[in-house]
Amino acid sequence: MFGYCSDPALLDGLQWLSCYLTTGKHMGFYVSFGTVLLLLAITAPAAMLFGFGGAMAARGRIAPLRWLGKAYIALVRGVPDIAFFLFFVIALDQGIEWLRHQVKCPDWDQPIRQGSDFVVCSAAKMPLGTSPQWMHETYGFTLAVLTFAIVFGAFAANVLFGAMGAVPHGQIETAESYGMTHRQTFWRILVPQMWIYALPGLSNLWMVLIKATPLLFLLGVEDIVYWARELGGSKTSRFTAYPHGDWRMWYFLALLVFYLAFTRLSEVFLDRLTARLSHGQATVGGTAQRKAS
Repeated sequence: MFGYCSDPALLDGLQWLSCYLTTGKHMGFYVSFGTVLLLLAITAPAAMLFGFGGAMAARGRIAPLRWLGKAYIALVRGVPDIAFFLFFVIALDQGIEWLRHQVKCPDWDQPIRQGSDFVVCSAAKMPLGTSPQWMHETYGFTLAVLTFAIVFGAFAANVLFGAMGAVPHGQIETAESYGMTHRQTFWRILVPQMWIYALPGLSNLWMVLIKATPLLFLLGVEDIVYWARELGGSKTSRFTAYPHGDWRMWYFLALLVFYLAFTRLSEVFLDRLTARLSHGQATVGGTAQRKAS
């Protein structure tokens, strides 16, 4: 279909541009948008699980569990995101390889820490040096997802912890007076009503998560920021059939449009979800709906 692209020097402007935008590297650029969306699709529910677990632990009746939940929230929230990302990915990667090293190479007699190098036997590498490229990419992406989930799970835990405390205590006492157990009160009264109080904070957290996706570039994942910088930089005819000047501004402008459009769609969805959850609730939003009707 694109056979006329074999000699870019003979193409006119529009043909040259169409050939340029369909190169293999540009296909990688387009796929990277799916990588970002996949990260969000996996990280958001995973962070909610971490957050819900952290909030439940922070409200727990067992003191060590309560201390653990509050420590998780305070520790992750108190460390800059970029520092935690860079530390946790390296620590988790080395921890996995150390465990594999203990199992697969018990006769290893060399120190693992050799100055600033972390050296394990080749069989303990994760993934193996002989593994295909897609396994290396999947492993790096998995570490990134887990890191994002832990970091944003701590923020979600703080939001959910506050939302649980915002549910009117009189409803909890009423449920208990009707003979409900603590477990029944939690799942039937507290959890269903806390979401309306948590949604504003979770909405802001979702927007922050969207804006944090360029950190994938720092974690070694070939995301849209990586490709925008790679493709937009100056190219000469010595290194490519499509030489051009510094076009990074245009590539990053495309990213700006993408993020603005995506956040706008998110705002519309979250506004509708807030209106739905506010229906019949004794909140500002619920009161406004009753007055409007």
